[in-house]
Amino acid sequence: MEIKPKQGFEGLKENWQSDLIAAISVALVALPLALGIALASGVPPVAGLLSAIIGGVVTTFFRGSHVGINGPAAALIVVMLGSIKLLDDGSGQALNYVFAAVVISGAIQTVMGVLKLGRFADIFHPSVIRGILAAIGIIIIAKQIHVALGTQLTSDGIIQSLIDAFKHLEQANPFVAVIAVLGILLLMYHSRISYKFFHLLPTPMWVLVCSIPFVYAFNFFEDHSITFFGNEYALGPHLLISVPDNLLEAIAFPNFSKMGTLPFWTSVTSITLVASIASLASSKAVDKLDPYKRKTNLNKDLVGIGVSTMACGLLGGLPITTVIIRSTVNVHNNAKTKWSNLYHGIILLAIVLIFGPLIQLIPLSALATILVFTGFKLASPKVFSQVYENGIEQLIYFTGTLLITLFTDILVGLFGGLLLAWGTHFLLVKMPLTSFIKMNFDSKSNLVTKSDGSYVLKVRGIANFFTMVSIDKLIAKIKPATSVKIDFSNTKLVDYAILENVYDFQRTHTYTGGEVTISGLDRHISSSTNKSALKIFTKAPNPLTGRQVKLMELAKSNQLIFEGSHNDDIGYFETFYYFKTRPVEYKFNRMYTPKENVYWEIADVTFEEGAYMSSEEFETTLGLIKFPFKIPKFTIEKVSVFGKYLDIYGHRDIDYQLYHEFSNKFLVKVEDEIEMDRFLNIGLKKLIENGNINHIESNGEAILIFSDHLRLAPMSEYYKMIDFIGELKATVK
Repeated sequence: MEIKPKQGFEGLKENWQSDLIAAISVALVALPLALGIALASGVPPVAGLLSAIIGGVVTTFFRGSHVGINGPAAALIVVMLGSIKLLDDGSGQALNYVFAAVVISGAIQTVMGVLKLGRFADIFHPSVIRGILAAIGIIIIAKQIHVALGTQLTSDGIIQSLIDAFKHLEQANPFVAVIAVLGILLLMYHSRISYKFFHLLPTPMWVLVCSIPFVYAFNFFEDHSITFFGNEYALGPHLLISVPDNLLEAIAFPNFSKMGTLPFWTSVTSITLVASIASLASSKAVDKLDPYKRKTNLNKDLVGIGVSTMACGLLGGLPITTVIIRSTVNVHNNAKTKWSNLYHGIILLAIVLIFGPLIQLIPLSALATILVFTGFKLASPKVFSQVYENGIEQLIYFTGTLLITLFTDILVGLFGGLLLAWGTHFLLVKMPLTSFIKMNFDSKSNLVTKSDGSYVLKVRGIANFFTMVSIDKLIAKIKPATSVKIDFSNTKLVDYAILENVYDFQRTHTYTGGEVTISGLDRHISSSTNKSALKIFTKAPNPLTGRQVKLMELAKSNQLIFEGSHNDDIGYFETFYYFKTRPVEYKFNRMYTPKENVYWEIADVTFEEGAYMSSEEFETTLGLIKFPFKIPKFTIEKVSVFGKYLDIYGHRDIDYQLYHEFSNKFLVKVEDEIEMDRFLNIGLKKLIENGNINHIESNGEAILIFSDHLRLAPMSEYYKMIDFIGELKATVK
């Protein structure tokens, strides 16, 4: 593992350059998102900028996260819209009432953090949370697509609004819609453009920059109309963002006169729950991306977002959360400490003060397009597919929560989804209701400390989101760098939420030098091959799949050992830069050599790209060859598969350089050119050029290979990979 950066002011002095560089990229992503989220939330756009600035400047000094970024989040858009509608009494003070609710919400979060209730979010099932977020995504699309296309929103109903968007497509303002079309194309294809110039700015900023010429071309500065194909379309300043020249003029103060009413406290509850759950879940997800494997103090994080949310509410801003997209940008740009969050807030403040007039040139359509794309990411078909891969029951919770939320509200959707999950568990275990309820709240799970200092965590009964808190308390008692066995053999049901947390603990505990083994699940069945899928106890052993039978035969014919079950010995993959910010979940279907001088294995691997709302899970088949001597560090990519992508983004934080003494069909980056010259003999060059391997990487003692990073290898590729490894062993000396 790499040496962790220093913390506090020592970390600021040590890492200010890398943190500042990362913060510039983050600020450029945060600017359009903050403006768009504010507009979509029904508040002045400057409120979003104010929240983003406070999220950086204030939150940094209180929070417990290392590389997370704080600011306004899309997840709060629907809550804010609902609160404004709920508290609107016709006095014109609706926003001020909502800002008061934001202040109280922040105060509650601060108290929760002080009382160490940061883990409370774990009782909310992850599939239910994803259902809420998907519903929010659909609502964002329904509201913002009309702004993006220049059509009129005539219905309050979400489904009807979506139908109207397509029904009235011919009524779209072409001088507005062209901005949306260009924006969507940029958001979809920007990452595939190889020219470095187009990567000087993040994609959302390009959407804004490219929209401004249309503002001048069609003269959005004056009210007028243009005739196009016999129809007149109105253009004018109403299509541009409105930001005051003086930031102080935008400050709005809270009005607490509604504190004695039910609608006020309903708003407070909604804001507190959604902001806290989204923020804590994002913080845990960012921990997976942190290359230094640090863990967020969730209680301090609650205090941090609580204090800054109070500040936002007092000045007329949006609630603060940890935001996953900006945090991912921060990590991928090599941020080291929490100070990058502070820098991004300061940079945003400077942008607002210096470039305020330029912000006023941004068309609403461009911001709405960014939000429509964000909403689609939350509720795309890929999200449904990912949930289904976790088990059919997870898709039921997810879809049920989504529908309940769309036709009621977020609070009803949240608790309705939890009830749906709990009821499904009851049906699956097929036991009397009284026994089921008792096992939910008194499972008899316990932690045993052995004489050698190791632990055995015996999980019993029903292990689901209701028992999460009690199991977390037992896990919290385990000391770092110890041996732990987690035994599920006495469980009737083990929920996805429990297993996800247990495997997260296994990963983080391993980083402390400890060891975690998970047992007792061999007699449980599930509806998915995902290792975290919900599992039900059965007396019958789990059969091998057809693929595993073929792999076992292949291993036997090559005198290899086959292991079909999930294997959590995955820490070594993180020594390769490809997996530095792509957390490996587990490996399975592993075939490996008995004791040999050169160890090698081929395994199916599941890993994540991104995190939480923006995460994608992939499975690939890879080979690993470990030599008993040192070799150069390098990466080799076949250009036809990855293009120039690695040249732009790969290994940004290390001193690798392009290596030109190779075929132009490959992109080669090395740490030391002289060592690579000695290593890369004629035989090895020919092997790589003629082989069917698209990614080859060395960490200095082992070589990692795979043909396709997005899918499992078919059987035909296994034979080629085995042959390639055999020749590689003979060639590397």
